[in-house]
Amino acid sequence: RLSTPSFLFVAENQPVEQKDPGWKLFGKVPLRESPLKDPKKIQKEYETKSGRAGSGNPTSPRQSVRKNLDFEPLSTTALILEDRPANLPAKPAEEAQKHRQQYEEMVAQVKKRELKEAQRRKKQLEDRCKLEESIGTAAQTWNQDILPNWSTVCTSRRVRDLWWQGIPPSVRGKVWSLAVGNDLNITHELYNICLSRAKEKWKSTATLFTETESEDVGSSDRESSLELIKLDISRTFPQLCIFQKGGPYHDVLHSILGAYTCYRPDVGYVQGMSFIAAVLILNLDTADAFIAFANLLNKPCQMAFFRVDHSLMLTYFAAFEVFFEENLPKLFAHFKKNNLTPDIYLIDWIFTLYSKSLPLDLACRVWDVFCRDGEEFLFRTALGLLRLYQDVLTSMDFIHMAQFLTRLPDLIPADQLFQHIAAIHMTSRNRKWAQACHSSDWNQNTGGGLSD
Repeated sequence: RLSTPSFLFVAENQPVEQKDPGWKLFGKVPLRESPLKDPKKIQKEYETKSGRAGSGNPTSPRQSVRKNLDFEPLSTTALILEDRPANLPAKPAEEAQKHRQQYEEMVAQVKKRELKEAQRRKKQLEDRCKLEESIGTAAQTWNQDILPNWSTVCTSRRVRDLWWQGIPPSVRGKVWSLAVGNDLNITHELYNICLSRAKEKWKSTATLFTETESEDVGSSDRESSLELIKLDISRTFPQLCIFQKGGPYHDVLHSILGAYTCYRPDVGYVQGMSFIAAVLILNLDTADAFIAFANLLNKPCQMAFFRVDHSLMLTYFAAFEVFFEENLPKLFAHFKKNNLTPDIYLIDWIFTLYSKSLPLDLACRVWDVFCRDGEEFLFRTALGLLRLYQDVLTSMDFIHMAQFLTRLPDLIPADQLFQHIAAIHMTSRNRKWAQACHSSDWNQNTGGGLSD
């Protein structure tokens, strides 16, 4: 005697016809034997059921969109209770009642789960709509009010507040170009000249490599630079799959980095530059990206790091530690106790302007304010990150702190980070960052240094 409840998983609110009585779990229902209908008749029946029969105008896409964001659970799977097959004895009333109760409980649980999921989707959609609406409004403000009057309004309080909230992606590249400027007076023509020279060098180097393959070709700085560019490009935002060989931006990134090595042979290519160039490529046309790239790397802080000027790097680290102690004394003491020096985590952050260390959308927000405030904001962001995670870091030893800071969490709430950055004060002993960083006695009064 079978006591299993006869439940069948099928599409909700859809009639099920079975030739063989019984129950199946996600079983296939045999096809009904019915004559083929004329397509026009099917269309007419559909229009009648959907209430469109006799309407002169078809429903427009806009009319078909929900007028509100109410979600109902639209289940595609539910349970249908069936009686026991005719070839088996009927269930006792008590057993049938028990199975019906089980069935109702299962359906209630499914409905509850679906309603919860529907509410979650509704909340996600509402948040997305709000975000898109705010970005659209901000983009309109930047395009109509700010960019046409850039020179007169760029330093106003209103624009600075909007800037802090994040520049809309559609105008981000334009704002970055204006904020970074072009002190080097690089033109599109100069970029094309540098690119042509780079292509000539690539050809000559390829020929030289072929001719001297069995010899020591690693002695040439030019060859090592070209090989490093090739290697670094393959490791640039690998999750996007657009800069690697065969990707849509591989050649563009290769061109900008190659052109820069010809524009600044004294600097050449340094590991990490590819991330900076890649972020600019995502927001600017190729020639404009090169102009912004060259001007960004020409800033004192970037030049000090990319030329590995140990003296200047020590000065930056020393100044950073003073503001670190001023803002986060407890964490600063913990770092000192564990001999965790700034270079362990700051070098990678500064070299790539956080584009490798932070999620890309958050890194772009950091870039927004960096383009406005300059190098000071890079170190302020570092202190903001330390403040955000200070409770976690104070419970770690040297190894775990170093691992955590060189591999930050994948999900970092942007609003939380910027709240912590805003709480950092870049004034110490009545000195601002610029004064502190370039003070000759600053390095003597602090213990900043490079690790061996």
